[in-house]
Amino acid sequence: MIRIEIAEHAGFCFGVKRAVEIAEKAAEKYGKVYSLGELIHNEAAVEELREKGVYAVNSVEQASGEVLVIRSHGVARAEREKAERLCKTVLDATCPYVAKIHGIVKDLPEDGALIVLGDKNHPEVMGIIGNACQRAFAVMSFEEIVELFESGAVKENENAALVVQTTFDRKRFTDISRRIRERYPCVEIYSTICSATAQRQESACGLAKRAALMIVVGGKSSSNTKRLAEICQEYTETVFVSSAAELPQQIAANLPADCVVGITAGASTPGHIIKEVHKSMNEEIKNTNENEEDFAALLEQDQSFTRLYTGKRVKATIVSVSKKEAVVEVGAKQTGYIVREELTNDPNAEVEDVVKPGDVIDAVVIKVDDNVGTVALSKKRVDAALGLEKLQAVKDANETIEGEVSQVVKGGVIVIYENTRVFIPGSHTGIPRGGKLEDLLRKTVKFKIIEVGSERGGRVVGSIRQANRELRDAAKAKFWETIEVGQKFEGEVRSIESYGVFVDIGAVDGLVHTADLTWNRVGHPKDIVKVGDKINVIVKSFDPEKKRVSLSAKDPEDNPWTKFVSEYNKGDVIKATVVSITEFGAFAQIIPGVDGLIHISQISAERVANIASVLSVGQEVDVKIIDIDNERERVSLSIRALSEEPAETSETADTSEE
Repeated sequence: MIRIEIAEHAGFCFGVKRAVEIAEKAAEKYGKVYSLGELIHNEAAVEELREKGVYAVNSVEQASGEVLVIRSHGVARAEREKAERLCKTVLDATCPYVAKIHGIVKDLPEDGALIVLGDKNHPEVMGIIGNACQRAFAVMSFEEIVELFESGAVKENENAALVVQTTFDRKRFTDISRRIRERYPCVEIYSTICSATAQRQESACGLAKRAALMIVVGGKSSSNTKRLAEICQEYTETVFVSSAAELPQQIAANLPADCVVGITAGASTPGHIIKEVHKSMNEEIKNTNENEEDFAALLEQDQSFTRLYTGKRVKATIVSVSKKEAVVEVGAKQTGYIVREELTNDPNAEVEDVVKPGDVIDAVVIKVDDNVGTVALSKKRVDAALGLEKLQAVKDANETIEGEVSQVVKGGVIVIYENTRVFIPGSHTGIPRGGKLEDLLRKTVKFKIIEVGSERGGRVVGSIRQANRELRDAAKAKFWETIEVGQKFEGEVRSIESYGVFVDIGAVDGLVHTADLTWNRVGHPKDIVKVGDKINVIVKSFDPEKKRVSLSAKDPEDNPWTKFVSEYNKGDVIKATVVSITEFGAFAQIIPGVDGLIHISQISAERVANIASVLSVGQEVDVKIIDIDNERERVSLSIRALSEEPAETSETADTSEE
């Protein structure tokens, strides 16, 4: 009997699936979006995306003013910057594994050389070179690397590094890297092949060794699919098709009666296309062998014809749910069930929150009991394995993600992300020592992945503190790029000193000197504000190098001097209240925020030795405005001038009588 087997790892990888999800969600939100180049190298998938509102363009200019998606291959730094200038919104769907390479090449010495092992015409390689700060060369073989050194393009005594296209053949890379280390030990080698690519290639290779025929499904322009076809051709007859319509007629006619037909697919091949190929092969084989068995049941890992055993991955259809478990159909004679604890890592979730009748899920067999005809399965263990792969990619790309805190445990908290438990130690929660971790329970938090370790049972460790630090650093960088004198903020008083107040204005703390707190006279800042108060401030000056900002809480529109000069003139006789006494005179308040100086010589026509014997704080006096200095905003007052005015009038009268 001819059997069909689908490779364990085939079809969409994490990076491609992520890019498609980003584009589809964006199209649903905006109605129409554009991708810079075809989002993925698969003709059928591109057409499906177009029907959903995702259109491919060849240049940033073609998407000017629109929403642009950067595809999973990534782009050069210059292209990204142009997109951010011209497009309304830019959504980055760069595969985390590709983004990791961009990060590596950006940090390499600028005076060195970069060697990229990959196809120079592939968009991923072009994007890597476009993010490099040093001389960069794309090669496909060890011989081309030798030519770089012998021609002098790369010198043996300089800083040189090698990165690899994520879809490059791992076997070839291993051989090339070994030869580089032997001949050019100066070259620093970075293994940047995507783990999903390696798994796909190894899975295809293992299946090809057992198969009489391999069918490789994917876009003809997809480099990783082409490589799968090359690998399979080394071991058996191979057919490379982009869809079921391209399968040769009577392809199974000359196959042995008892053999395996293998199917694998590239990272950009949608699952439904793989299923269509599988269905067509089923029909072809049934026609050839006149076999009426239902091979369609083999579509999902050939479950009906394989004995269930512990550790086997299966497709399970939910039949019914209760508070304690879900009953499932796995296409075998045993009745399957999944208890609540094996459905999800979330201790707060109920069975009906996770699955409902009719759902088809991936599960793994954890116990087979043939005596009672049952099989126990686990959904969360499959989810956790997939989650670990995604979280490793998140860690490699240094992404910030978010999730809800579901538990407080000894030493930290638990966040569920992609159905995987992420442990965040107390020291990484951002809660100060002595604080309550319970304050985070059921809250959505942003965090970084700092450890994904299979050696510790697949434990994943995260850090809210690191994510917050990066957010603060980014906010500070943006602050120093955009700050301007005169810029207004609403800030919060963080601390109070004798000389002023430190105010948090979002990214940094600025200082409001005591004299800049209010237009009125101030004794101590604590008389005006308290810690936690919200106050409006204006930037007076700043120093990016010293990271200092000088602020003022005095709004120019409320400047009392403006009111004073509009209502008072030199020569006016007014009432003022003494607010302070000094050795050289007394200050008297004319209106709130404007004081005038009564110099000691202007207090009385007679000599005044002790001002306190004549005036006292709080005393209201009649004064004459004898000078207004607009430039320095100062007012001179005189009591003496009032006492002299009658005498001058009398003298004038007496003289006239004579």
